[in-house]
Amino acid sequence: MPRLTIYLARFIGLFLLIVSLSMFLDRDSIIEMATALIDDRALLLIVGLIALGIGLAIVVGHNVWSGGPMPILITLFGWSQLLRGLALLLLPAETQIAFFQVMRLEDFFYIYAGIPLVLGAYLTYAGFTSRSQ
Repeated sequence: MPRLTIYLARFIGLFLLIVSLSMFLDRDSIIEMATALIDDRALLLIVGLIALGIGLAIVVGHNVWSGGPMPILITLFGWSQLLRGLALLLLPAETQIAFFQVMRLEDFFYIYAGIPLVLGAYLTYAGFTSRSQ
């Protein structure tokens, strides 16, 4: 496995684990912050720029669509961040608010927290048990 893939699996995996665990530990604050975030256009711009930067960095440096689930998941994560960043920067506020309402964060909170937990656990495990070429 290429060293970049292993590094990104470890980095993204640990990041997702920590974020997901913090979500599980403080559900009410996370829901409150997400609701407040959607009303703060300046903060959404900053979040969009960060997501765009992360996504571009991964897509440009690791656009790998073969080699097993680990490199593909890393690439999908990069593309998801790139698309998230573009959406936050380019979509009108009304569209973003409507999308947030359709997501129903309170109702599906544990699914939204569980997905990064599972993905993070897999990437962390795969990253720390893989050998570089």
